[in-house]
Amino acid sequence: MRPFRPLSGTAWFLREDVERGSMSAWAAVTTFAMLLFVGIGVDFGGQLHAIQNTRAVAAEAARIGGQQLNAPVAIRGQGTEASPAAARAAAAAYIEGAGLTGSTAIVEGRIVVDTSATYQTKILSLVGIDSLPASGHATARIARAVEGVEQ
Repeated sequence: MRPFRPLSGTAWFLREDVERGSMSAWAAVTTFAMLLFVGIGVDFGGQLHAIQNTRAVAAEAARIGGQQLNAPVAIRGQGTEASPAAARAAAAAYIEGAGLTGSTAIVEGRIVVDTSATYQTKILSLVGIDSLPASGHATARIARAVEGVEQ
């Protein structure tokens, strides 16, 4: 390396160490793009986990709602049907206990559960995407079975 000598005029760009300590535009753009790709992987993976959780909670809430039978009718052997108020209350309590929001309904003898949550992004919030939605849906049908065969 040559010793530093102040150059005048346009000869300064001929020095070997002119770009010492500088970053090229390509390196800056590439670094930003790589961070964005990592952010997409981390945050969309987190959203996928949140979606799986909302679907699992919806399925369990529907199952629990389906276990709330109208006892007098079932005991007399007149069929199986859910007690609508008890089924909705049990499913809603399960959803609330899981820390999610959702709704429950009885439609044509089926317990229908919808759940929703919001995933707070970790890295994409740096580019303005603060949250990603997650939702789940499940239904349960009450069936009477004897020795594994539906009656």
